[in-house]
Amino acid sequence: MDYSLLGKRIREERRKLDLTQEQLAEDVNVSYPHIGQVERGESGISLEALIAISNRLGVTVDYLLSDYIENEDEYLRQLWVRLVKNRSEKEQDMIINVVKAIISGLD
Repeated sequence: MDYSLLGKRIREERRKLDLTQEQLAEDVNVSYPHIGQVERGESGISLEALIAISNRLGVTVDYLLSDYIENEDEYLRQLWVRLVKNRSEKEQDMIINVVKAIISGLD
């Protein structure tokens, strides 16, 4: 396990959301110094904390753990998740139907 890559991904996602280390630590109930150590790759992290962090950042645990090179497909998937996150099931269905209609019109 490359903890420096894990920490780098956590830092990148945290910064995308304009969160400080202190805010993330508070939101996921871990100490602020621990977040810093994890982001620098100096410390491991419990599964419980990793799940809480991934949920707070709106990314999957496998994304944080993988030896990931961002590609267009993954970027689009993450963008989609962020767009529909916190929408009701009905709203998500409406969004999907609108996208399908747009794609149909392009073909």
